[in-house]
Amino acid sequence: MRSVRVLALAVLLALICCAGSPLAARSGGQRAIRALLITGDDVSAHPWREISETTREILVKSGRFDVRVCEDPLILESETALDYYDVIVFTIFSRRVAMLPGQAQENLLNYVKGGKGFFVQHLATASFPKWEAFGKLCGRKWVMGTSGHGPRGVFEANVVNDEHPITAGMRNFKTDDELYGKLQGTGEINVLVSAYSDWSKKTEPLVFTLNYGKGRTVHNAFGHDRKALMTPAVQKIIVRGAEWAARGKVAD
Repeated sequence: MRSVRVLALAVLLALICCAGSPLAARSGGQRAIRALLITGDDVSAHPWREISETTREILVKSGRFDVRVCEDPLILESETALDYYDVIVFTIFSRRVAMLPGQAQENLLNYVKGGKGFFVQHLATASFPKWEAFGKLCGRKWVMGTSGHGPRGVFEANVVNDEHPITAGMRNFKTDDELYGKLQGTGEINVLVSAYSDWSKKTEPLVFTLNYGKGRTVHNAFGHDRKALMTPAVQKIIVRGAEWAARGKVAD
């Protein structure tokens, strides 16, 4: 009976809570990248609907993605639902669902280990604080009471690896955002963009990648609101980052 309920949940979520691009885009003859954007919750300072709609807009505008949006992290309980997608774009700081059920945890980890992509953005890494494996999947994790930032404002972000497909050809850029500091974790990461934080008195990694099994994680710490997301360099990072997470390469 449980398997029947899970299948019914997958169908219901696909039909009701997921809103997709009307047409699947094409890029160079390749089928569109199928992205599942999970949102629906955050702290009051973050306009989560604005953030998710802007992130979706950026991806769709690139012509490379077919994006479905779901406002319930429990879609992760359905392996059948996840199998359709190439990359999960995780923008939700999940407060209402403080811990995923065991099946959802297993499905998410196996999804990435099996060769697919995980793109996690801004405060979303603070989700599921007692689930250690989620922090490892994110590479670095916001920990309440330890991680933080100074006042939101304009700062210069430094492209420290301009040979990686995500940041190829990019130069240092200025953005108006929160500069996250003291993200926690010790696993190996490949830092692409960093910035010096007056709050932490350290150079902080803001965009980085890691391999997870056969799959890939891209961690983007930018994205406080629409204004921050609309920075041209950040838009490029989102598009290229989600594509690289999904396919391990970038079209341009």
